[in-house]
Amino acid sequence: MSDYSSSFGAPELSNKKQEVMEQVRGELAMANAQELINKINEKCYLKCVPKPGPRLESGEQQCLSKCMDRYMEAWNVVSRSYVNRIQRESQNQQMM
Repeated sequence: MSDYSSSFGAPELSNKKQEVMEQVRGELAMANAQELINKINEKCYLKCVPKPGPRLESGEQQCLSKCMDRYMEAWNVVSRSYVNRIQRESQNQQMM
């Protein structure tokens, strides 16, 4: 079987694997972005707009802006920590 993969299509399989991996990464990034937006809408809207009306008052707009900024900052901190943890665990697994 190693003769087959080394003599026929190995570069094509490798390229195809990379394409699929990139597609999966893109889809995961999109799913994460959608979840972030949904959570911001849910949490910040409930906090900042106690009485929905035809338009947002200036205080509600300011509250939403600050809430979104804080939520995204917290999301980024957690995401960076998670990525760092995964990288450390991956490196530890490679050393074993």
